[in-house]
Amino acid sequence: MRSFEYRRIERPEDLSGDRMGALASFIAGGTTLLDLMKLDVMRPTQVLDINPLVRFGDFGQIVVEERGAQLGSLVRMSEAAEHPLLRVAYPVIVQTLNLAASQQLRNMASLGGNVLQRTRCPYFRDTSWKACNKRAPGSGCAAMAGFNRMHAVLGGSNACIATYAGDFGQALIALDAEVEVVGPGGRRSFPFAQLHAEPGENPHVETSLTDGEVIRAFSIPAGPWTRRSTYVKVRDRESYEFALASAAVALELDGDSVREVRIGLGGVATIPWRAREAEAELLGKPLNEANAAAAAEAAFARARPREHNAFKVWLGKATLVRALLEAKAMEV
Repeated sequence: MRSFEYRRIERPEDLSGDRMGALASFIAGGTTLLDLMKLDVMRPTQVLDINPLVRFGDFGQIVVEERGAQLGSLVRMSEAAEHPLLRVAYPVIVQTLNLAASQQLRNMASLGGNVLQRTRCPYFRDTSWKACNKRAPGSGCAAMAGFNRMHAVLGGSNACIATYAGDFGQALIALDAEVEVVGPGGRRSFPFAQLHAEPGENPHVETSLTDGEVIRAFSIPAGPWTRRSTYVKVRDRESYEFALASAAVALELDGDSVREVRIGLGGVATIPWRAREAEAELLGKPLNEANAAAAAEAAFARARPREHNAFKVWLGKATLVRALLEAKAMEV
């Protein structure tokens, strides 16, 4: 690990740009940043601790009301996963948190840091591989011709096929969450779906956050579909492993017919992935295995598999069908 300056951000005003260097990184739980610093992937000259901001309003609060929920960015994953009102009103959120990492990590990791975690692509995390457009823009992508079993089949480009590793993000994108951020330019809010950027020609630009901005809170609107919501995660082992394929589903039924459905896919895409084509395929139809399978076909119609990850297409389809049918069977 390289030397760096550690500093605490005591107030939101301390996020002003003139107080931060160009190579500054924020830290809350630190469960991703410190790993990448030890691997020499990230080399910040300043590490700015934002934990003192928990004293300021939304950063550290969980609020669940009839109109929706607000989750502060500095709330720990385990705290949100154990919240009794979230368990009832937003089970998909609780499940994505419980199925992520280990209990020790969930006790440390913040919600804001979780959605901003960087890819687990081995070519990104191992600096002996020189070709990584995320780490060294313009250097190429070693995964293209390398071992790409864990890589994305949706949202990739000729410059990058690294998979987004998180789980919580799939729930947020399925539930149409909003993100509130604060930084040198003040406060602003925007849809969670606009937070992450597909790689395109610039894989090193991963989010829409500007320099010095941090996430303050997530807002999730309430709806009949939030209680009938679930998350299915398929992985190589049951404990402490990233998804090969996952699906977050929120569902409102009128008898057996689909009145509203929201679908987020994980483990198969470069960003948290909203499967709107699958949603359109289901609206107004009975939710049965045949219609769920048709929706899954629509969800992966634009998939671009490579040599070792082609199995993710059929696995992703099966995962989505399972999640839809499990959501239908829920008692709410």
